[in-house]
Amino acid sequence: MTTPDSDADVIVIGAGVSGLLAAESLRDRGLRVVVLDKGRGVGGRLATRRTHPDVFDHGAQSFTARDPQFRLRVEAWQAAGIVRPWATGFALADGTFKRDGETRFCGVSGMTAIAKHLARGLDARVNAKVTRVQAGRDGWVVTTEAGERSSGRALLLTPPVPQSLQLLAAGDVPLPEQTRVELGQIEYAPCLAVLARLSEASLIPEPGGLWLAGEPISWMADNQRKGVSPGPGAAITIHAGPQFSQAHWATPEAEVTAALLAVAAPWLGSAPRQSQLHRWRYSQPLRVYPERCVVLREPAPLIFAGDAFGGPRVEGAALSGLAAGTALAELLGGPTAP
Repeated sequence: MTTPDSDADVIVIGAGVSGLLAAESLRDRGLRVVVLDKGRGVGGRLATRRTHPDVFDHGAQSFTARDPQFRLRVEAWQAAGIVRPWATGFALADGTFKRDGETRFCGVSGMTAIAKHLARGLDARVNAKVTRVQAGRDGWVVTTEAGERSSGRALLLTPPVPQSLQLLAAGDVPLPEQTRVELGQIEYAPCLAVLARLSEASLIPEPGGLWLAGEPISWMADNQRKGVSPGPGAAITIHAGPQFSQAHWATPEAEVTAALLAVAAPWLGSAPRQSQLHRWRYSQPLRVYPERCVVLREPAPLIFAGDAFGGPRVEGAALSGLAAGTALAELLGGPTAP
């Protein structure tokens, strides 16, 4: 095995909220952490696309803060001007407004802002697609598509579980049979997301979100009314429902976009000037593992975390990352609290 290009106490694969919160907590405990992500930027499904002059949140739209531990983090983000309360409910397709009283937060300048804030001061490397992980006597060696290698005493996997299992299989890393079976049962719903630019204001009511029946569209957002996009007109995010997304996953972009825009037309108010399609293959776990993370000590310290562990969505992913950070600190013999 060749000499790695860099080494760390922990290698984190995935720079979404789970991986970044774990990395932040481990760094604050004095451990050396390297974060690798295949994307062009950090965030994962905390995704904001900027196509001047428009800004689209096209992944996670908002998040709750029910858990006291996570609420403290959100309060700190609020104080830093990273997030703000957005709404306690949204309009429905029949023209009524559903207010459930639960505060939903969003990034002040887009959801990606949360990830960028967390990544400050971390050794977070983007455009680093991991193709193989290998276990050795002293820990792990991770190889990227570009041939770069990093070594670490412990490994944290936060991608969607099928992708994590593929990485382990590529490196011939065995898992306990029960763990392998349980993780292999975790599946995800896909989501087709249309981003549409309008020259005029949309008909989506304040505060800029619309809950639909679920199929073929589950959600629409006006990023201007949300306070994310400063451009003129409107920047609209449309999320297709899981059944439509599954059925049309391989359908050409023009056909998918036309079908969804036709359904969305009553709330657009004008024909889109431009549109694009993003395919989220692993949008939301259909089955959630009961624990916040999976901890394995052999063949070397290994943890699985993310939104498929303990609870879905942004808050679940965040709590999973925090739990993973604590577990890794215990495995490596470091302090369990910053």
